[in-house]
Amino acid sequence: MKEFVNQGDNDTRSGFGAGLLELGKSNHNIVALCADLTGSLKMNEFKNEFPERFFQIGIAEANMMGIAAGMTIGGKIPFTGTFANFSTGRVYDQIRQSIAYSNKNVKICASHAGVTLGEDGATHQILEDIGLMKMLPGMTVINTCDYNQTKAATIAIAKYKGPVYLRFGRPKVPNFTPINQDFNIGKGVKLIEGSDVTIVATGHLVWEAIDCAKKLKNEGISAELINIHTIKPLDKNIILESVSKTNCIVSAEEHNVVGGLGESISSLLVKNNLSPMEFVGVEDSFGESGTPQELMRKYQLTSENIYLKCKKVISRK
Repeated sequence: MKEFVNQGDNDTRSGFGAGLLELGKSNHNIVALCADLTGSLKMNEFKNEFPERFFQIGIAEANMMGIAAGMTIGGKIPFTGTFANFSTGRVYDQIRQSIAYSNKNVKICASHAGVTLGEDGATHQILEDIGLMKMLPGMTVINTCDYNQTKAATIAIAKYKGPVYLRFGRPKVPNFTPINQDFNIGKGVKLIEGSDVTIVATGHLVWEAIDCAKKLKNEGISAELINIHTIKPLDKNIILESVSKTNCIVSAEEHNVVGGLGESISSLLVKNNLSPMEFVGVEDSFGESGTPQELMRKYQLTSENIYLKCKKVISRK
């Protein structure tokens, strides 16, 4: 089994900040807009380096989306930044009408997603954003797992023509993917080859799934692990090829099981290869205040929970 080395814990939002700064140096059409959370989104370095291309909109997220849509008409590539809750739920109408419907080239970059936002609680956490965004026609939805992948994704979406939702988080998590990786939108990454069960994970739960795969291996169970960083468009081939070998699958995500990655996979399997499936995710509830670690445990988003679902789905074959 391949070993994954933690290069040091870092937050994925810093990967976004680093990628945005690199883009600013290479492409003068890159502009950044923020809704009064410049530090939280790690956009300060871009702001300091390119003040003429940074726009502080204030606590006016709907206005920010409208301004960003307008900027694309002049050939600019706007990156908006605020918390995931305010990037989606608060401004859904503006995104639908001004960005998605007219296929504007706006990059909606959203930090502090999921329950790992922590102590700020349910009003600031969001567990529905992937579902909201993937339902918009033409919207690309990306959910990255570590610093390196977030930086690579930030750079990659600038070259992609069309609206993108890029989701990342607040806490420090293991950084284990390659430093100078190629980020291919819409292509999953097979991290571990296996034959007994397929695990498809996204975001912060990829590292948890790696831990789970190690535990299963110690019991003689061969898990195939796929990192799905692009929720939409979904890499159907990599999932179907894996399930054709293992005949069962577990999805793992820091999101509501309603509307998330698992739901997209289950729809795929119903149409192509009906197989036993189990879901690791938040079971249709809001979050609450607590440390990220406490909330991951309470809402059953840990490697142990993935392990238990793997054992269960194998028994259903």
